[in-house]
Amino acid sequence: QVQLVESGGGLVQAGGSLRLSCAASGGTFSTYAMGWFRQAPGKEREFVAAMSWSGSSTYYADSVKGRFTISKDNAKNTVYLQMNYLKPEDAAVYYCGRRRGGGSYGSAREYDSWGQGTQVTVFS
Repeated sequence: QVQLVESGGGLVQAGGSLRLSCAASGGTFSTYAMGWFRQAPGKEREFVAAMSWSGSSTYYADSVKGRFTISKDNAKNTVYLQMNYLKPEDAAVYYCGRRRGGGSYGSAREYDSWGQGTQVTVFS
């Protein structure tokens, strides 16, 4: 079973940037698609971005398109989320997951091995 550990969250002013990392250990990484989701207090976990196992395809929520970029480094077993032009509504706990299912990249049900999350706080 793969273990995922997110890091890189923090407190940032609106318009600023953060890069989140998700390090995988204990299982296969390079042959699975990976995704980032976020969850704000009182809200359901929502899709942010995903990348196919080959890295050739990426998917983004409309709310982050053009501002966030997902990438991965198979040699380091790590997936990243570069977040630019952050807005207060981006504040949430961000989770990465390994996609096991064959359904929508945007559905949290298709992912497993969630990490503990990393908090992103954006102030205006």
